[in-house]
Amino acid sequence: MDFLIVIEALPPLLYATLMTIFLAVISIVIALFLGFFTALARISKITVLVKTAEAYVSIFRGTPLLVQIFVIYYGLPQINIELDPIPSGILALSLNAGAYLSESFRASILSIDKGQMEAAVSLGMTYSQSMRHTILPQSLRVAIPTMSNTFIILIKDTSLVSVITVTELLQMSSLIIAKTFEPLTIYLVAAALYWVLIAFFTAILDRFEKRASKHVAV
Repeated sequence: MDFLIVIEALPPLLYATLMTIFLAVISIVIALFLGFFTALARISKITVLVKTAEAYVSIFRGTPLLVQIFVIYYGLPQINIELDPIPSGILALSLNAGAYLSESFRASILSIDKGQMEAAVSLGMTYSQSMRHTILPQSLRVAIPTMSNTFIILIKDTSLVSVITVTELLQMSSLIIAKTFEPLTIYLVAAALYWVLIAFFTAILDRFEKRASKHVAV
């Protein structure tokens, strides 16, 4: 391994890593809202909401993320909807992750004993108050491990937006390789940066999960 090339490549790769973090964080925030409200729609008794949510989840869980990126970036302009590469990437990542998170949220809500809802209603709470104060706080704690796993996967999935010229870590690696002709060295450095990034966020999310578990125990 040529360490001089590594030293020269590191600054732009680190800069591109910031774009990877940006894409992942913005996408997961949007995906959390999408997943949460989609889950609520799926457990509602309103047929239109249920069917719409089911269709959304089915489409985005049943098709590859790469295809979704292509459809959004290259396909939407045919119906006069044009998005720049970064918004296109964020939209695709958010919609895809949101579909998976919705199933996590739905499963966690349904895992709460029905007696909890009955007890809340018996105390005079409405359905929405029971959900807000009793069911949802417990279900969100149950969903934390899956949410953490989705975020870690999302960090790795950001590499796919390189196909629409978003200069994140993988795209920057390809650009540097085109100049240095050192694919093994550059890709190993990129892999190491992905590993450090994921290890860092995994440690943070594990601590968050443990703190949430302590609150449940209390």
